[in-house]
Amino acid sequence: MPEDSMTGGGSALVCIIDDDAEVRGAVESLLRSADYRVLAFASPEEFLASGEAADAACLMLDVYLDGADGLEVQQTLRQRSITVPVVLMTGQGDIPMSVRAMKAGAADFLTKPFADDELLQAVGEAVALDERRRSERGEDDAVRALFAKLTPRERDVMALVTAGLMNKQVAAKLDLSEVTVKIHRGNLMRKMRAQSLADLVRMAEILGVRERTVTRYGTAG
Repeated sequence: MPEDSMTGGGSALVCIIDDDAEVRGAVESLLRSADYRVLAFASPEEFLASGEAADAACLMLDVYLDGADGLEVQQTLRQRSITVPVVLMTGQGDIPMSVRAMKAGAADFLTKPFADDELLQAVGEAVALDERRRSERGEDDAVRALFAKLTPRERDVMALVTAGLMNKQVAAKLDLSEVTVKIHRGNLMRKMRAQSLADLVRMAEILGVRERTVTRYGTAG
């Protein structure tokens, strides 16, 4: 069972995976004193079975676990689309390992024994990263909800306009009049709440609907 320590309902949740009970207790105590909510686990299996991964703002993960490799656990999280920022901990760290960890997406890499302020800084940066990611995902969801309200023809126009085509080129592509394209373009700009073409291009990139095979100068190579 996880060791649950909660200080302040609105504080960020930090999870710890370390098979050393003494280390778990020390890290948990420090994080609790800094007003984080904390859940500590002795194994990756406990953490993954707990269902807390989606809520965690940071995962403190030991590299050398009993019967498990922390770097492989990190990869498992990515495969499951669990995007919690990971701060890896190890008592046997080396440069190649730290490079592997950072390439695999670790937010930081701490070598034991680490100072309290070093750990708190790493966790603070990971929590800030998590906040940014959650904010971006919320914005992405809002854009998808707006896009769902477009008509099929408005979506066609959006794909071509954001590829850089002028209205008359879009009209030729879709066999429409230029006036009709202008109407569709105005409607989709309003529905997507885009203030400019640049806004619309950014949204098209988020949605993955920007036409890649054409440009205003002809077919893309």
